[in-house]
Amino acid sequence: MDYVTHFRREVQAFEAAGRRVAGREAPPVPSCAGWTMSDLVMHLSGVHRVVAVVIEERLAQPPDPSGLGHLLPADTEGWPLSEQTPSLGVLPVGLVDWFAEGAAVLEAVFSRTAPDERVWTWSAEQTAGFWLRMQTIEAAIHRWDAENALGEPADMDAEMAADAVAQTFEVMVPARRALKQAPPGAGETFRFVCDEGAWTVRFEGDELLDGGSPDLEIAGTASQLMLFLWHRIPAERLAVSGDPKLVDRYFELAPPV
Repeated sequence: MDYVTHFRREVQAFEAAGRRVAGREAPPVPSCAGWTMSDLVMHLSGVHRVVAVVIEERLAQPPDPSGLGHLLPADTEGWPLSEQTPSLGVLPVGLVDWFAEGAAVLEAVFSRTAPDERVWTWSAEQTAGFWLRMQTIEAAIHRWDAENALGEPADMDAEMAADAVAQTFEVMVPARRALKQAPPGAGETFRFVCDEGAWTVRFEGDELLDGGSPDLEIAGTASQLMLFLWHRIPAERLAVSGDPKLVDRYFELAPPV
């Protein structure tokens, strides 16, 4: 899959949503509790700048936050502060400009770096390719968040969304379970189905395993499955077969972040 092309499309759409608000009151982002559009733009901008540093400098450890101040421009008046959310008031035009510049820098870094280049990540896979895949998915999710805040969220690209569903079970669920100290599974088995594929996962103790007879099946488009698994849309928007109480159980076993 051409992740760079998907990444470019999603960050351009995110920027377009930001431009619609820039210079005006930043609306709340319903899918990111406690954030406004200013907080969302600041978050994704910062992530892009840090990931670019990690890859460009071939870091083997997480970067020291105290050494990242140079990534900010000289004039940040009116920009959101991470310790003070939600950030009320106008979404600064300069913040959207900074996002666009950082996204372009990261795209260029991805384009010239081999996916198997070893760099630090927060996951078991220590490669630049991990970041390319992860940041494509994160850009898509936050693009949807931004568009949803404006009342017009577009669907996910089906190819990219199906890959994001697979990545959920390969990467995100184990990470979320560890981060949130999720309870052990008791064999609960879930099947997720779309035209692009099907995934059956079983929670056994602290392990996430493939296969088994599903206790609950959730079907929809790849876009709907991705958004559901990222806790953006409710199960009522998809076709659910089995005990509906297991929908809540799924998110106990795979807590959203």
